[in-house]
Formats: sequence, C-alpha cells, structure tokens
Amino acid sequence: MEVWNSTLGSGFILVGILNDSGFPELLCATITVLYLLALTSNGLLLLLITMDSRLHVPMYLLLRQLFLLDFFFTTAVTPKAIMDFLLGDNTISFGGCALQMFLALTMGSTEDLLLAFMAYDRYVAICHPLNYTIFMSPKVLWFTVSTSWILASLSALGHTIYTMHFPFCLSLEIRHLLCEIPPLLKLACADTSTYELLVYVTGVTFLLLPLSAIVTSYTLILFTVLRMPSNEGKKKALVTCFSHLTVVGMFYGAATFMYVLPSSFHSPRQDNIISVFYTIVTPALNPLIYSLRNKEVMGAMKRVLGKHISLSHSSD
Repeated sequence: MEVWNSTLGSGFILVGILNDSGFPELLCATITVLYLLALTSNGLLLLLITMDSRLHVPMYLLLRQLFLLDFFFTTAVTPKAIMDFLLGDNTISFGGCALQMFLALTMGSTEDLLLAFMAYDRYVAICHPLNYTIFMSPKVLWFTVSTSWILASLSALGHTIYTMHFPFCLSLEIRHLLCEIPPLLKLACADTSTYELLVYVTGVTFLLLPLSAIVTSYTLILFTVLRMPSNEGKKKALVTCFSHLTVVGMFYGAATFMYVLPSSFHSPRQDNIISVFYTIVTPALNPLIYSLRNKEVMGAMKRVLGKHISLSHSSD
C-alpha cells in the first residue's frame, strides 16, 4: 500500500462533528456559545479565587487548577473547529496535530488525577477535620498539583511521540473533532495492535485507579456524613460532594468511553459526540456546577464586586 511520509507531508484533514451534522450552522452557533461560556465562567472564577484571600484554602486552590485546565483544554480544540467550519478549511499540519494531541492529553490526564486529589481533600475535610491543616498543608497541596501536571505531561509526551511516528495511509482524513490517539491509529499503515494494548493499559491506569480512589473517598465520606448530628452540617457536606461527583461522572464517563472501551464499541459519529462533550460541554458546565449553589463563591463575588465599585466611586 502506498503510504504518506508523516515527517514530510503537509498535514491531516479534520472531519469533525460539524461536517457530519444535519444542521451544521446551528451546531456551530451552539458550540460557539458554549465556548464563550466556558471562557467567561472559567476565567471569572480563576480571577475570583486569585483575588479573594478567603478562598485561598486547599479546596478552592484545587478548583482553580481545575478551571485553569478546562480553560486551556477547550481552547486547544474549540477555536480551531469553529474557524475550520467558518473558513471551509479543515486542514491541520503534522506539527499542529501533534501539539493539539499533546495539549489535550496533558489537560485531560491532569484533570483526571486532580479530581482524585480533590476527593481526598473532601475526605480529609469531612472525616478528619482536626487534622486538615496537617494532611492538606501547602506543601502537600503543591506536591499533589505538581505531581498531576508532571505525570500527565510525561505520559502525553510519550503517547504523542509514539503515535506520530507511525507511517500513515494516503487517506489523511481524521474523522474526529481533534487529533487523538484512537482515530489517528486507524490511519496507520503499520501494525498498531501492541500499541493499542498499551494505550488501553494506560487508559485503565490513568482512569480506573483515580476513580477507585474517588469512590473509596466518597464511600467513607457518606458513612461519616450519615453519623453527623447536625442536619445543616449534613446538607453542606452533601451539596459540596454532589457538585464534585457530578463533575466526576461527566468527565470519567466520557473518558472511559473513549479510552477504555474496546474499539468494536466505537463509531466515528459516537466518538465525535463524546469528544464534544468532554472538550466543550464539560468545561462550560464545571464552573456553573461548582459556583451556583456555593455560598462561599457567591459571597466572594459580592465582596470583590463591592470592593471595585467602592474604589471606582471613591476615585470619582
């Protein structure tokens, strides 16, 4: 079979969900609105947590990392998809494809590990409140954050380099929203079965192990909450945990479908829908889930806005 030299070729063609949709204009408008919502909400909460000193506690500093990840994750994918549709040019260079894959894998894997650390934070806060400042000290917090970023970046770099080293067939159409491992391997002209097994093992390790830690943490939290004498304390703990579990369910459901389920369960259309969910929909919804019913966040917003309004009035 004639192959394309991946190191010299001009690039790939991304045939994403907008190209296969029956109503591409409406879908493009919806994706654009969701992207703007993701940028605005994540950016606003990043600014809010940074500016309000009362939110400089482990829970909100971890949330700040989550909002940062969602901000960059959706930005690595969505503007390219929107501009491709508007300009009618779906090409992406070899280097651009590799960069997009690396960024998406890094952000996704970091978020995966971060969600597990966030569950641990809630476990310590609810089950061991007297030792919270010890178990979630600034050193522990930044160790967990840096570990998440480093492990995710190394894994993403290894997968990106190895995926892009394959020779690809003459048809360069990637039937997917972005450059990811599964759709790219379908274009390879070499035997990828061993590497697909490695991707599966990595997916199970990066997804199911943190998920097991999250399930264990929230099981212990539930037992502790049910023994609380105060109904107000129960309600506050359950609301906080429900927000986190909602995000966990959305993220791990989509990621498990993409990287753990066998390829026989996949179709290009299903993969496209799932990719829209975790690259666009989830980053737009996460800030709303964490902030709308959170009294501390709403209080911080009032304080910051009140401070700036009073400063503007005094300057006048």
